[in-house]
Amino acid sequence: MKYMLLVCGDDTADASGMAPVEPWVEELGDRDVRLHGHRLALPAEAVTVRVRGGEVLRTDGPFAETKEYVAGFDILECDTLEEAVEAAAKHPVATIGAMEVRPFWPMDGEEDAETEIRALDAELIEAVRERDVDRILACYAPDIAAFAGGAEHFGTAAFRKAVENVLAGVTGPLTREVLQFRVHVDESIAFGHALVRLRGTRIDGRPLDDVLRVTTGYRNAGLRWLIVHEHLSTPAEKTEERS
Repeated sequence: MKYMLLVCGDDTADASGMAPVEPWVEELGDRDVRLHGHRLALPAEAVTVRVRGGEVLRTDGPFAETKEYVAGFDILECDTLEEAVEAAAKHPVATIGAMEVRPFWPMDGEEDAETEIRALDAELIEAVRERDVDRILACYAPDIAAFAGGAEHFGTAAFRKAVENVLAGVTGPLTREVLQFRVHVDESIAFGHALVRLRGTRIDGRPLDDVLRVTTGYRNAGLRWLIVHEHLSTPAEKTEERS
């Protein structure tokens, strides 16, 4: 189960004798307990936002004036609350501040990230088969960065042109077959490595049968995963055959 660890500092405490945080981060990272985390800027740099009567009210500074403030956060993966509390107690800031351990809200029917990413790839296969440009683009983030054949495509508009050019060079059905697919997920970011085979008929009648190595970067966009980075290259063995 995932737990949010809020690291609460105390601006009146003397932190000069506090142990460094890096060993704690490294230890829990090596044990796959700490998934992600980061230090936050001081409360003076915060902005508090409220909406009242349709009007946006902005106040510089934290929500509440208090000597304790959230100095950072960590996301932990633990089997029990007791295990998460034990990890929090070993954090150096616990000796001068406080650690709030809170479990993530459970979501009914929530699929694991790798299953969702594989479903996204299956959707991309169908979209390519249907030659549906809008459906293809729906699998990608607006700030997509794609690299293929020495060309770079940044953003949806440029990527749309690249997809349309590929489809314009093929007549009839186009199939995208995934030969190998490995996924590594790290909280809100994931990486995929695949061998993809594209088959079809070029507009000049020549057959299209290319095997590409595809490296893909995914980002959790909140309600779904999207592709934010894609790099296509020819496998080494194919390059050697053509040389």
